Amino acid sequence: MNVDAPTLFKLFEAAISADYTTVRRIGGQLARKLAEEKDPEAAKALQALLRKRGVPLQASGYVEALPRDAGSRLPLVEEEQWPTTPLFLNEESSHTIEQFLEDAANISMLSEEGVSSRLGVLLYGAPGTGKSLLAGHIAAKLARPFYVARLDSVISSRLGETSKNIRSMFDFIPTKEAVLFLDEMDAIAKLRDDRHELGELKRVVNTVLQGLDSLTDDVIVIGATNHPHLLDPAIWRRFPYKVELRAPDEDVRAAMWLHFLYQDRDAEASHARLLARLSAAMSGAEIEGLSLAARRRSIINKQPPNLPHILLAIDAASDGVPRLPAGHELSPEERKRLARMLVDKGDLPQTEIAQMLGVSRQMVHRYLREEKDGE
Repeated sequence: MNVDAPTLFKLFEAAISADYTTVRRIGGQLARKLAEEKDPEAAKALQALLRKRGVPLQASGYVEALPRDAGSRLPLVEEEQWPTTPLFLNEESSHTIEQFLEDAANISMLSEEGVSSRLGVLLYGAPGTGKSLLAGHIAAKLARPFYVARLDSVISSRLGETSKNIRSMFDFIPTKEAVLFLDEMDAIAKLRDDRHELGELKRVVNTVLQGLDSLTDDVIVIGATNHPHLLDPAIWRRFPYKVELRAPDEDVRAAMWLHFLYQDRDAEASHARLLARLSAAMSGAEIEGLSLAARRRSIINKQPPNLPHILLAIDAASDGVPRLPAGHELSPEERKRLARMLVDKGDLPQTEIAQMLGVSRQMVHRYLREEKDGE
């Protein structure tokens, strides 16, 4: 492979200046050139070398040169740690992600056969369904750095700066062999026929499209949005893998309650299944939050999780407020409400309901009768 003199000079200048970002960028260009010249082994060896973290530079005080907004000097992307929270997905979403991960792991083989595709994933769904968590898990599964776009820095009030920031972001990510996560993507990729927007929006969307088109097949971009209907159709076409994250189904909810509330104790599986049946209106994030709140109270009070209080919080989730009530004794009205809830939705016998509420079976029967007479 022949390397022209200007490229060689830039490489040495960057190395002497400890400009690790430029070293990796030029190295990536050389690796691609080796691959184009049918020397895949050398290309892979160079890419493996580029993936190293540059320990000597870090020891000498090197700080990674992130792209920044010219006005605020805030970084446009930030590297985040891989998540430690487990991921729970419905079967359909899980199948699509597994297929994507398999394709990403075999991109070199697919490229050699001429069937590679761009490694872009578009995640869409309601808030709290786990889009950000899933993006982090994809990076972890592929053992790639996880860079998250900071839209507060990318979007500028100055004319033309937003497009410039987007270009800088897309120029940066190929040098890192990383995953770039664009959350709330509708903020920079909105429908271009929106009559209420100015021409600046069209320029921004075009810049995003050009940035996506400029990436090589091995670069991974994950977009996410809570408002898929706002995205420009051209954006959809740039992402070959699309995953709709819906509210967790009953099996997933049961697994979440068992993990987050009961720490995977199999003896509590029946309670986890009951909670799953009753929490159909809750998102995964709400289940996790309520479980952890209940565990905190349990640890502080040195008592098992208070199931009736958790059930009241689930009942409140239908009003959008799934928080634990104060640790008070249940009132007759609360017991009555829970009895009806457990009969109608929990499908529990009255004897089991009585034991759960700390009353007699006759009292449960009375609650239900009073509830029926009051209708």
